[in-house]
Amino acid sequence: MHAELFNFTFNAMGSPCQLQFYAPTAPQAATVYSLVRQRIEALEQHYSRYREDSLLSKINRAAGTGERVAIDPETFALLNYAEHCYRESQQLFDVTSGVLRRLWHAQRTELPTKSQLRELLSLIGWKKVQWNAHEIYLPLAGMELDFGGIVKEYAADVAATLCQQQGIISGIVELGGDVRVIGALPNGQGWPVAIRDPRQPEKVVAQLQLKAGALASSGDYERFQIIDGVRYSHLLNPKTGFPVTGLRAVSVVAAQCVVAGSLATIAMLKGKAGRSWLQQLQLEFLCCQNDGQIIKHLN
Repeated sequence: MHAELFNFTFNAMGSPCQLQFYAPTAPQAATVYSLVRQRIEALEQHYSRYREDSLLSKINRAAGTGERVAIDPETFALLNYAEHCYRESQQLFDVTSGVLRRLWHAQRTELPTKSQLRELLSLIGWKKVQWNAHEIYLPLAGMELDFGGIVKEYAADVAATLCQQQGIISGIVELGGDVRVIGALPNGQGWPVAIRDPRQPEKVVAQLQLKAGALASSGDYERFQIIDGVRYSHLLNPKTGFPVTGLRAVSVVAAQCVVAGSLATIAMLKGKAGRSWLQQLQLEFLCCQNDGQIIKHLN
């Protein structure tokens, strides 16, 4: 059956997004796009820390009050994945560390004091969280959960699966620079995916052809601040409270976007040790070091 390429662009989860796929008819393509948009928007509504009506905001508001908040199976699965990342990263990937944003933000002009850091570090710790398959509770007032390192990439995987369930066999999802392939191009070739220089976004440092799987990146190029002439990343070490150093950006290829994204973030959090850690995992990746050197381990 003849199929033509449809291309949809939209904004979701605070990022520009794109959905491209081959479909037999325009009405079918419109239906698939509508289903994908609805699903992504539902995830954003559920897990956004910016929305007062989200489940995440409800959990965070209940911190320290004694109120346990009911959760659904999807949230339980995401919490399980967050715990897996916490263990695999030696406690560096911690979804309770978002409170550090209170000290590190674009308006900041001086380094936080030791007492300020100490106060917030006392609120961080995945092991403090009380949860099971049905409910969750943050025991300290001021604690927060933040799925920022997981949910956008998870949404890309969900969107790709939804397309496949609708009969789409060739396509690609991109949410804010993170990519998940639905299926190879009709000619069997991979979709062209570019990795850009973290300091010069117009410069491509690697070009991949992805037939399947995902590519996700983490780095200090999107959000950062400069204090006393020093550039500080938005990625924060939950043990020290300070921005991580050592790597500018990491891109990882994996079967799922949520896995690629969390591995890229963990590598960034590990700093100079991130590169050797990724090599041990025997995955395809690209690292940009602080000195600008590009390290490629790509097929």
